[in-house]
Amino acid sequence: MVSWIDRVVKAEGLSTEVMLIDDGSTDGSWNVIEQLQTEFPIVKGIKFQRNYGKSGALNRGFKYATGEVVITMDADLQDSPDEIPGLVSRIRDEGYDVISGWKKKRYDPITKTLPTKLFNWATRKFSGIYLHDFNCGLKAYKKEVVKTVEIYGEMHRYIPVLAKNEGFTKIGEQVVQHRARKYGVSKFGLERFLNGFLDLLTLAFTSKFGKKPMHFFGAFGVLMFVFGFFLTLYLGGAKLYCLMNEIPRQRITWDPWFYIALVSMLLGTQFFLTGFIGELIVKGQRANHDYRISEKVGF
Repeated sequence: MVSWIDRVVKAEGLSTEVMLIDDGSTDGSWNVIEQLQTEFPIVKGIKFQRNYGKSGALNRGFKYATGEVVITMDADLQDSPDEIPGLVSRIRDEGYDVISGWKKKRYDPITKTLPTKLFNWATRKFSGIYLHDFNCGLKAYKKEVVKTVEIYGEMHRYIPVLAKNEGFTKIGEQVVQHRARKYGVSKFGLERFLNGFLDLLTLAFTSKFGKKPMHFFGAFGVLMFVFGFFLTLYLGGAKLYCLMNEIPRQRITWDPWFYIALVSMLLGTQFFLTGFIGELIVKGQRANHDYRISEKVGF
């Protein structure tokens, strides 16, 4: 992969750095990276103390990247380095903030492509960004984008959405070549699909209410409390009216509506307090993700 990238960028006359992230692997990858750094001066390497996942790798890679255009790709050669000049041109010449690869023709089994289509459809509906392939690892970014977005957990699938939330709205896509897998083993499974959907729900909520949780929890809390309060007033007023006019009426505690009103006020109070606590957390200092790097080369 490195020799292929080196060949492409030299042919295009691009000033380039290749940053390789060793995500705490135990298969001798770091030795290979050190050897590559001696053969190819464009190579830089980062080694994690332990495995932090793809989001952690991209987080640190984005932090140390110095180029005006940043391109991400996997190392299994399913992404073609021949796409680099076209992606760079879309960012530099056409002024895009993000260009996402679209593997229009895939060489994956239907057990992977079908859930991926459902995932992309749901992401389009939730985010309002009409890309065909959110999960494609081959993407190009303007430098300002990677220095602004904060990637954590499993949010690497949603970098275009995170970029949009930060005000980078010029997001496009480009059909890229998808090569059949020859190296490595796919880690795709049902749990990744489910986790991706849960992350999408989290992102949809935080993007709209993350900075103002009281707008969500407080609104629900006030509505539920007001409903329960006025229902209690009605029950109490009806009981008082019956007593004053000597009209037989069952006890309030025998009326199921009394318990509905009580639960509604209790839940309303809890929702409101949740929103209040959320506001305090948002105003506090954001926790920094501590990715411990044990070694670096080429810096």
